[in-house]
Parts: sequence; C-alpha cells; structure tokens
Amino acid sequence: MWAVMASNIKRVIYIRLLDEGIDVWRPTEGLDLGGGLFRILPTPDYDPEDEKWEFLPGSVVECKNTQSPEGEYLRATKSHG
Repeated sequence: MWAVMASNIKRVIYIRLLDEGIDVWRPTEGLDLGGGLFRILPTPDYDPEDEKWEFLPGSVVECKNTQSPEGEYLRATKSHG
C-alpha cells in the first residue's frame, strides 16, 4: 500500500490583510501540501491584534500564481478547511 506524504518544502506565500483601507498582502511561509495547497505558517512577529489575516496560521489554503510588476508570487485565494 502506498501513502501520499506531504512534503516539508516551505514556500513564500502572500496572505491578504483585512481592514487596511487598501490592498495589503503579508508575505509568510506556507508548507507545500501539493496540488496548489499550502498550510499557512505564521511570521515570527505574527500578532493577530495588530494584523487581521484573511486566512489564519494553521489554515490550509489554495494558492495561485499571480503576476505583478515586481514578478510572480503565490497568493492565497481560497480556504480548504
């Protein structure tokens, strides 16, 4: 019997911040679970009283490659509860 194991690969992903007045995205690390899914890891200075993340650390999210003038990045787009 074969089991699928999650990788230990961490990638930088971007989480939208809420209640900022403008679009603000926080870079953090995500553990690559495969298939475009990542488990969000908190930044070392994560403070839920200071920043309201759209998806909380520990959540599993779908990420999409997004193009910006600065280059391509992974953006969290959907929760996978």
